[in-house]
Parts: sequence; C-alpha cells; structure tokens
Amino acid sequence: MSQEGYNKLRADLEHMENVEMPLIVEKIAQARAEGDLKENAEYHGQREAQGMLQARINQLRSKLQRAIIVDPSQLPKDEVAFGATVRVLDVDIDEEETITLVGEGDEDYDNGRYLITSPVGQGLLGKKVGDTVSIPVPKGKLVFKILDITYEN
Repeated sequence: MSQEGYNKLRADLEHMENVEMPLIVEKIAQARAEGDLKENAEYHGQREAQGMLQARINQLRSKLQRAIIVDPSQLPKDEVAFGATVRVLDVDIDEEETITLVGEGDEDYDNGRYLITSPVGQGLLGKKVGDTVSIPVPKGKLVFKILDITYEN
C-alpha cells in the first residue's frame, strides 16, 4: 500500500481506539447502572457493539502489521504496476476511462481508484500501452485497450 493509504488506516485505527471504544465503554457503564443485566437490552446491545468494534480494531491492526509500503518511483514506468494511472478504452461501449491502481485504504471505485488486488487491477497488471486485455469480472468480462500509463511522483 502507499504511505498515504497506510496513514489513513492508521488514523482510522486511532479513532476507533481513542474515540469510539471509550464511548461504548461509557454507554456500557451507564446501562450497567440501570440494574438487572439479564433483561437490559441496552447493556447487551452495547456489549455486542463493543465486540464488533474490537474485531474491526484487531483486523485493522493485523492489516497494518502486514502492510508493505510501496514507493511508486521504484516501479517500471512502461508497464502497469502499483500506483499507475491507466487511461483505457472500454472496447464494448467505446468509452475512455481512467483507472488508478492503489493499495488497501486508498480505493474509491466511484473515482476510478481500484485496488491492485481487484479483478480489474490484476487484469491490467504488467500490460503496456497498446495492449488489449479481456478481464473476467462478476458481471461478465471487460475488454480494455490501454491508451496511456502515467505515474505520480
């Protein structure tokens, strides 16, 4: 993932640990003060929310521990790799599209930022300008002709 994506995930983790979790702990304490825990729906709901938040925190910690920060300036410039912005022609609908291949935490499919591990990212990986590629996706297949490859520095 990029340094930017890593920093975003790190900020999300800190928010969960330092803002969301203390709020849930406070709500649990308030619900506990109301008395009988066996029939206290608020208490049980907050305990469940705490468990779900803790699972998300653990997942994010694991992802950050396994993260590899990629420096796009060290990658080949003549083929599609991590960090590439690829201008493609969708052959089926004769429309141009711009796709940037990003790591976890940076994806935004509505704005053309695709995970490098997605079917589209994997289909474009290693291709060069002029190549035509057929990419199997859940809704069928996409056929792209690669028009241009650029990298931000």
